[in-house]
Amino acid sequence: MEKVFESLSFFPSKNSKDGAFYLALNREEETPSLHLNFKTNKAHDFGTGKTYDNVSLVKTVKGHSVPEALEYLSKISFSFPKHNHSVKKVAFERKKEDWRIREIKSVQHPALINYMKKRRIFKQSRFLKEVHYTVSGKSYFGLGFENDSCGLEIRNKYAKVCLGKKDLSTIQKGSDKLCIFEGYFDYLSFLQIQEILEFDESDYLVLNSVSLINRIKNKFPDYKKIELFLDNDKAGNKATEALKNIWKNAKDNRLLYPNYKDLNEFVIALKTGK
Repeated sequence: MEKVFESLSFFPSKNSKDGAFYLALNREEETPSLHLNFKTNKAHDFGTGKTYDNVSLVKTVKGHSVPEALEYLSKISFSFPKHNHSVKKVAFERKKEDWRIREIKSVQHPALINYMKKRRIFKQSRFLKEVHYTVSGKSYFGLGFENDSCGLEIRNKYAKVCLGKKDLSTIQKGSDKLCIFEGYFDYLSFLQIQEILEFDESDYLVLNSVSLINRIKNKFPDYKKIELFLDNDKAGNKATEALKNIWKNAKDNRLLYPNYKDLNEFVIALKTGK
């Protein structure tokens, strides 16, 4: 069930003797009340008294029916990503004892450069670093960027990993406008086309996971304008509504890319003429 949480971008806030505590699935809270028991493979919400198995967890978070939840679960990779083309991308947060950073440098590896080209990230690549690290003694590398808790978000063709504590990534310019993105590549994609869209410089916020929206409240000052650039899926819909509840002046900009999963996919198509 831990892998199912990871696939849904939910990460443990703290560990217990027999499991891990998560923030609630559908409400804001400061102290995590959702406990995953590794022995029973079930999660219990002490705030509501509800208990979740894998199917009910996916149903609650994704809004799926039982058949849709079963289909979703059938596609989850339950092993650490290996470097082959059949591996499904997964997301997770690694505990310190599991990993070690070996080297951080400017992006040089051909595979990472090619990955950035496919994602249509060119001049904005200066915001990324090449990170070499080990997990359980095995060596990996990817594109890295820092979050607000000094955790390293790692992205490559095969994995979506956080080394250290999962958190938001904020880029503050002293502006009275804030642009919010679901993923870092969406933020970099926005910078690529910012002039075309005629958007002025602003503050920027990358969620890194829609499950981190509860950390936004009271963390940011009031902004005159809030621009949202989230994904076109159920999770993006829920996140957009949640953000509009926090900021009544938030504007949903997904009309810019209605036929694409996210802003990066739109930019890829825009640059290639597809």
